[in-house]
Amino acid sequence: MHVTAAAGTEVPARADRRAWLGLAVLALATLLLSFDVTLLYLAAPQLSADLDPSSTQMLWIMDIYSFMIAGFMVTMGTLGDRIGRRKVLLVGALAFGAASLLAAYAPNAETLIAARALLGVAGASIMPSTLSLIGLLFRDPRQRAFAMGVWAAAFSVGVALGPVIGGLMLEVFWWGSVFLLAVPIMGVLLVAGPLLLPEYRNPEGGRLDLVSVVLSLAAILPIVYGIKQIAKHGVDGVSVGALVVGVAMGVWFALRQRGLEHPLLDIRLFANRSFSAALATSTLVGAALGGTYLFITQYLQLVEELSPLESGLLLVPGSLALIGTSMLAPVLTRRIRPAYVLTVSMLVSATGYALLTQVDEGGLAILVTGFILLYAGTGPEMSLATDLVVGSAPQEKAGSASAMHSTGGELGIAFGVAVIGSIGTAVYRDELSGRIPESVPADAASAAEDSMAGAHAAAAELPDTVARSLMEPAREAFVSGLGAVSVVATALIVALTVLVLVALRHVPPTAAGTVPGAGNDDSPDAGQDAGPGPAADAAPVTARA
Repeated sequence: MHVTAAAGTEVPARADRRAWLGLAVLALATLLLSFDVTLLYLAAPQLSADLDPSSTQMLWIMDIYSFMIAGFMVTMGTLGDRIGRRKVLLVGALAFGAASLLAAYAPNAETLIAARALLGVAGASIMPSTLSLIGLLFRDPRQRAFAMGVWAAAFSVGVALGPVIGGLMLEVFWWGSVFLLAVPIMGVLLVAGPLLLPEYRNPEGGRLDLVSVVLSLAAILPIVYGIKQIAKHGVDGVSVGALVVGVAMGVWFALRQRGLEHPLLDIRLFANRSFSAALATSTLVGAALGGTYLFITQYLQLVEELSPLESGLLLVPGSLALIGTSMLAPVLTRRIRPAYVLTVSMLVSATGYALLTQVDEGGLAILVTGFILLYAGTGPEMSLATDLVVGSAPQEKAGSASAMHSTGGELGIAFGVAVIGSIGTAVYRDELSGRIPESVPADAASAAEDSMAGAHAAAAELPDTVARSLMEPAREAFVSGLGAVSVVATALIVALTVLVLVALRHVPPTAAGTVPGAGNDDSPDAGQDAGPGPAADAAPVTARA
């Protein structure tokens, strides 16, 4: 099968060397986006000392990026379908590089907040474009599945290398240096993108509905804000109000899409069982990981008292396992149904989470082993579920589908930190209540009861004997909190395993040559779930090489 190009060239059904080089460029951009937030968290202490932001400004510096990237991904994904995916990608890369320079040399907190907001909008332009362009570069189902595995591996490499590279850079350079990493990478994308990546736009996409854009932002931004407020301050009127507003705007947005000839988000995609199940799985796996990862990193630094660099190095084996399994899974699905590969991998992940429930003080080996298992089980989900989401959508909607996948991941992680993380925090506080000796000053005890980070900071100001009497019960309470979040994550992953096995069992191996999620003759309801897919009868498209 070929996609006729507007300029007279063709995108072949089987990928050539140019396509693989294009994938390398897209993977490089994905790698950068995956460790951007990690680097900032490591740089936060130096940044605070240099710019002296207020507590409110510091929160906005940390959070505005995720707000903007989550809020704008649907709009940017659909905009790419309408005006050109490569165009949106390259404009986003230019903006990301410029914003990174602005952030690196920001003279004050206000400038850094503005730069971080622009980075979020630019990141929202890049992420869905990378996924949708992979679907265009690799038309063969087996090659596309492998390419999605490469994309997932690149994301994993960024997660693995972020703390290591950031720790090394911050030991030598100033905090702004972590932003400068983006400049050469985006430069490579700007130079190589026009040469290696095809352009795509849907000539029948219609105009962008600006009311829908506003409604999408009015839905996503309050939801993300409400979830983050719950994570930081617990449930209160502000967080509940934000969630109510976001959900109400989301309902209004969905109703408007149903009445538009050219919707910003085609909610008919959710009628495809494979698309919906894969999207739900990605979102909730992100929630389990987001809630647990926070406690894992804090355990390493606050309980075991390791440096950020040492903590990052201990997480590398798990990230390597994730990279390996995300690359292996597409190979296995050439002969084995994706549902079965995902079922086994998610059971491995559940085993890793279950192992974390057995961690105690001095349980570093158990924690690292559990992390390796849960990450190894997460790898196939990252590559296969991503391929199912993008592959189940018609080519002219691939940008929108990619944006939904990326937005779901952002919301899932935020939800996990807020809800699952809050459960762990509640257990920590309950376990610590009444166990702090009277010899500990009241202000230090109050800080410890608020969080483990507060206990660690307070202990640093106390005499050794008093500090030990504070930290011992705090460590024990924190380990109980880690166990609680691990129990919740284990239960969630087991439930998702059942969902995957039931909802995706009809999807055939990629060796069958069918479109993922498009149903097949072996499925009991293949005809009902045929759903959209990038098949030959899709709506007319324009693809320029």
